[in-house]
Amino acid sequence: MGIYSRFVFPLLCDFALDNTVVNEQRRQLLSQVEGAILEIGFGTGLNLPHYPAQTRQITTVDPNEGMSKRAQRRIKGARITVEQHQQRSEMMPFGDGAFDCIVSTFTLCSIADVTQAIKEVFRVLKPEGKFLFLEHGISPEPNIERWQRRLNGIQQWFGDGCHLDRNMKQIISASPFSTVDSTEGYLEKMPKTHGYVYQGVARK
Repeated sequence: MGIYSRFVFPLLCDFALDNTVVNEQRRQLLSQVEGAILEIGFGTGLNLPHYPAQTRQITTVDPNEGMSKRAQRRIKGARITVEQHQQRSEMMPFGDGAFDCIVSTFTLCSIADVTQAIKEVFRVLKPEGKFLFLEHGISPEPNIERWQRRLNGIQQWFGDGCHLDRNMKQIISASPFSTVDSTEGYLEKMPKTHGYVYQGVARK
């Protein structure tokens, strides 16, 4: 993992994804958490202030050492105990059915083998568990989609592997989850190429 991934990209994530519009989306999503919680792609801990008051502990995975280090200041100031694992989501160190709820925000865009990661999410969820997701992805507007595909190579470099052209609902719906309920739309004050988001819940 290079200098850009460890030191520069975590700063850019904080700059781009810590704002009023995105934080309201986080709050809405996280209001549904319950039981034993796993967050994949924990990053710099931007979700921490938005977990509901009853949340006391979460387990997290993230492969980026720089992200984990930057998250420490938020962890120290949080009311939530965080058990961190520097680990890729494609192969998680947990037993089958270990969690009631798994959270992913702005993470699936950057996972190299996203299909395998979804399989792992399904595996470590308990029966009737919930996978909560808030992800940006491909727009249904043909003109915006064309620009997303044009910009995708640059985005993957600048965004440390981030893809602009993934259809998140399609990816999650192709998994063994029994139901996938989601809403889609553009975030305010963000470029359409980067601000089309999928928010929802998949149930095991």
